[in-house]
Amino acid sequence: MTQPAAIDMADMTWPPPPYQAPVPPVTDEHGIRRYDGITYATTPGYRPRLLDVQVPPGEGPFPAVVWIHGGGWMDGDRRYPPPTVPAALLHGSVLGAGLALVSIDYRHSLEAPFPAQLHDVKAAIRYVRTFAGDLGIDPDRIGVWGESAGGHLAALAGLVGPDSADGEALEGAHGVGSGDTRVRAVVDWYGVSDLVALSAHPMPELPLPPGVEFPDPYVALLGAPVAERPDLAKAASPVTHATPGSNPPPFLLIHGREDGLVPYSQSELLAAALVEAEGEVTLQPVEAADHIFLGSPDVPRIVADSVAFLARHLAP
Repeated sequence: MTQPAAIDMADMTWPPPPYQAPVPPVTDEHGIRRYDGITYATTPGYRPRLLDVQVPPGEGPFPAVVWIHGGGWMDGDRRYPPPTVPAALLHGSVLGAGLALVSIDYRHSLEAPFPAQLHDVKAAIRYVRTFAGDLGIDPDRIGVWGESAGGHLAALAGLVGPDSADGEALEGAHGVGSGDTRVRAVVDWYGVSDLVALSAHPMPELPLPPGVEFPDPYVALLGAPVAERPDLAKAASPVTHATPGSNPPPFLLIHGREDGLVPYSQSELLAAALVEAEGEVTLQPVEAADHIFLGSPDVPRIVADSVAFLARHLAP
């Protein structure tokens, strides 16, 4: 009978740290190393925040892309892109370009209102940078990519820093607790950019099963209507942080022209703010596409363009 491994009591601390170090990866038949379900942050009373890492074959260290899922800040899962984007396409394109992929979960808005979601994204970036050597990642070449609610969080991750407005409060101190959270590039698919402007846009009717109610995502995110928390709504808006002197990283914004959930004008507002901030920004419309690029036949090209943008800006 196999005996359990001995525990070195001298290495134990109490309370334990609010994260767990990476365990050895599983390597698949293609040489891709996988670290699944790493706990990058814990907070008493909340589920542990998890991330998955996939590292391409080779010696590395590799640049990394942090993928942030959507779902109206109330739903979603690090493992699944939107239904219009097959996971095999997204993951395979990133790894095929020689980039590591870090997929993260974060607290949903009905668990904890903003800025909890941004705190978790920042904690994930700090974690990856802290354990970059164990993961085979280059800590100086990290980008972020998100869709919908995740696009909003990716934009904030690229624009908010310790020196930005409300920077200390928005950075948070979860997980590793401190460290550099800057990123080299941002891809934002149809994310919210200005919550105050968007509050005038009526939410479309969503087809739901009988008896199911879908809370207003903006009220859930802020914990109250925008009109009751204008300062928090402003702090949660990426346009607030794209200001002259903010030195934003390069941005790629891709948005469906016919998006009925998050209007295309939201990406136009962010693009204009980034230009005003003297940042590099590309705004790429997707003609005849609704939210999650529904109705577009060009999803493979959109993914390819996004990966090429990240590979270019994360190059040595």
